[in-house]
Amino acid sequence: MVWSLLTVVLVSVIAVGSVVTYREFTKPEPLPPGTPDRPALIAVNPQIAAVSATAPQPTAAGVSRAIAASLKNSALGTLTGQISDSLTGTVLWSQGADRPRTPASNAKILTASAALLALPHDQRISTTVVAGSGGRVILVGAGDPTLSAQPTGAETFYTEPARIADLADQIRRSGVEVSSVAVDLSAFGGPTMDPTWDRRDIAGGDIAPIESLMADGARTRPLDEYSPRVDDPGIAAGKALAEALGVSTDVTETTAPAGARTIATVTSAPLVTRVNDMMRFSDNVLAETLSIEVSKARGGPATLAGGADAVVKTLADNGIRTTGVTLTDSSGLSYGNLVPASVLDELMAAASGPTEPATSSGATSTAAGAPSADIDDKLRPMLDGLPIAAGTGTLADRFDADTNPGAGWVRAKTGTLTGVSSLTGIVQTVDGRVLSFALMSGGTSPADARPALDAIPGDLRECGCR
Repeated sequence: MVWSLLTVVLVSVIAVGSVVTYREFTKPEPLPPGTPDRPALIAVNPQIAAVSATAPQPTAAGVSRAIAASLKNSALGTLTGQISDSLTGTVLWSQGADRPRTPASNAKILTASAALLALPHDQRISTTVVAGSGGRVILVGAGDPTLSAQPTGAETFYTEPARIADLADQIRRSGVEVSSVAVDLSAFGGPTMDPTWDRRDIAGGDIAPIESLMADGARTRPLDEYSPRVDDPGIAAGKALAEALGVSTDVTETTAPAGARTIATVTSAPLVTRVNDMMRFSDNVLAETLSIEVSKARGGPATLAGGADAVVKTLADNGIRTTGVTLTDSSGLSYGNLVPASVLDELMAAASGPTEPATSSGATSTAAGAPSADIDDKLRPMLDGLPIAAGTGTLADRFDADTNPGAGWVRAKTGTLTGVSSLTGIVQTVDGRVLSFALMSGGTSPADARPALDAIPGDLRECGCR
């Protein structure tokens, strides 16, 4: 430990005359003879160490013994799930894993996987402003909901977003005398809300109408994860630009004329960063826009339905088994979504393992053709966005470190709807083996189901499972 001597200053504030007097205490006596010298500073070398490829191999019987007690918890309701050895792809435990269930936000695992498989990991989205006529400027949306209206240098919710303040600076430097602001939302088609969504969730903070132009995910409080959202995201973003420019006229919607001169451009964070933001905070708006980004890359429509369809097709095209998968949306808000736990576990095993995704029997999946040779490398960044148990994102307040040994060792995606709780992720056992898991609970209160679900990967953490 490094020690330093402190000079203690006593500050006495005297109200009358506002006089402040300082008195310095006497320094401590010299250290006694023979006191060892202070130790040298420790050089810290942060690094990520790979898990051992020779860690003891778990067995199905060992896993079953480890989780047997936790499986008896009635708070789990109807439970289906699957646990696999990431190194070999071997399924170690399965219970109704091929039964399609409502995944809630675990649907985002499919969306993240499709985005990472279909798009360049460094892909960015450019939001532009073009010059109209008569001093009007047009803010053209391109599908980046992370664009921020926060001032330059101010904190933002999303990681390293483009800023409206930067657009305003570029417009001022262009020499254009701005008299009004309009927005172009034509990059996305409608409807902006899936028919299965509840519009009350806009004020509740779970979703916003999905338009090609948004600021701070359409939040009314830009730094608040659970902030209410606006019901006119494109116009709201336009108003933020008008305010930054000091323009007080109403913001209108229009279509930018072909060949209009671009006077300002900002770019989003790379795809991987946006995917990880989506996973860490289970951001529904970002999930939907990412799926539309996938659809457009495949030549499909820039719509909500097109995005959900593109997610499933992308997975199938890459050899991921999609039997039993039905996606109504790409965020997991809809009860119409159906995904088997085995599909979720196979994706997680692929992301965390050295081989192609395995089927429930442990063999390489061939249902949609041979998987891409580099599928694991493409999916691996998804692990960085998974919340850490008792640490980050949607797991920050779960896995009590005093009672659950999985705290700090489990990374997982949560999913919650009324009567639905799901948890899919990875855990490193005490033997240094990585296990993937997908757990889907239904029919009980999420408040009761969550700790019951968390106990299972906690059991796996302590288990050599041999």
